[in-house]
Amino acid sequence: MKIKLGVMFGGKSVEHEISIISAIQAIGYINKEKYEVIPIYITKGNEFYVGEDIGKIESYTNLGNLLKNSQRVVPVKDGNKVNLIKYPQKMFQKGVYDYIDIAFPVVHGTNVEDGTLQGYLNMLDIPFVGCDVISSAVGMDKYVMKTVLKDNNIPVLDCRLFSGKEYDSDSDLVADEIEKAIGYPVIVKPVNLGSSIGISKAENREKLLQALDTAFSYASKVLVERAIENLKEINCSVLGDYEAAEASECEEPVNSGEILDFEQKYIGDSSAKGTKGGAKASGSKGMATLKRKIPADISPEQRDIIRKMAVDAFKCLGCNGVSRIDFMMDTVTGEIWLNEINTIPGSLSFYLWEPLGVPYTELLDKMIALALKRERENENITYAFDSNVLQGVKLGGGAKGAKGSKV
Repeated sequence: MKIKLGVMFGGKSVEHEISIISAIQAIGYINKEKYEVIPIYITKGNEFYVGEDIGKIESYTNLGNLLKNSQRVVPVKDGNKVNLIKYPQKMFQKGVYDYIDIAFPVVHGTNVEDGTLQGYLNMLDIPFVGCDVISSAVGMDKYVMKTVLKDNNIPVLDCRLFSGKEYDSDSDLVADEIEKAIGYPVIVKPVNLGSSIGISKAENREKLLQALDTAFSYASKVLVERAIENLKEINCSVLGDYEAAEASECEEPVNSGEILDFEQKYIGDSSAKGTKGGAKASGSKGMATLKRKIPADISPEQRDIIRKMAVDAFKCLGCNGVSRIDFMMDTVTGEIWLNEINTIPGSLSFYLWEPLGVPYTELLDKMIALALKRERENENITYAFDSNVLQGVKLGGGAKGAKGSKV
């Protein structure tokens, strides 16, 4: 009997559309002999939809029509599975659409990749692919991630963190602090977004204030760090869990400007081939048309350093499944810093594994196996503690009587 695999994507995130592409691309490669795939689309209003056309990329050109012809559902735990209950329920209609045995979130950005969806799946008590709640949350918050890695001797750039309230109160004071602590040029980025959204480089005060305005429009907290003048970006994927992990081949994104922006990552040449109807994507181009060198143009020694650092960071953060870790290199000094981790990377970084002889279908199989391994380990943990603490407790007359009482 096949395992029912619910592939979840979308959600309330600025990276919503990229998630749709990543998920439907992955669906085309999942081993259909082992798994019965149920695509589950999460709207920007956090509603779950299933249906015949949910797993077809061309259906999303008319979202209203897609939802009209699809079924909204509510996941409900039922023993060792999760039922997808039709909502709203209608008279004389079967209430259960289907069920899933394991969830596979292919989501990007805040409110989904940051531990929110993972926590929901935990509450449903269903195994799910990828990082757990803590590693997802830490990986999404660039400042928290930096502090954890720095404490574990993994090199990251020093940075400053500012809140929207600080900036609104006195933008010039924030700019003064940045100029004094870091100087120019600087990189300004939202603390919890990916896909290069809201990121800007500033070489002077005018551009700095513009960059801060942009970043704060996407997040309540903004991170500022110095810009590497002689920058080479290197990315490396890691597959595994806290016990054992391995690194992929390294890639070097090739960008026309100084910062690889959203358009270069995901739009590029409009003539590029897409993924239609859940079919397999062409070649190893990954998400869309991003130009990249695989392997990266670095020395064998630099490759070894980056791959080891990627595995160390992955295990340090307690990651699971596949992540992509992005590095910055100063081409003059040779210094290398870890920039950020993507706990659910675009295209699940399959194109970084193919050069090492790991096809996409096998990569997905390994990710699912790691999720099931974690579930087996969690079954051995005790989550209940019997006590008589509630016996004899009296809280008095309502909420007022309970004030100040201690158990």
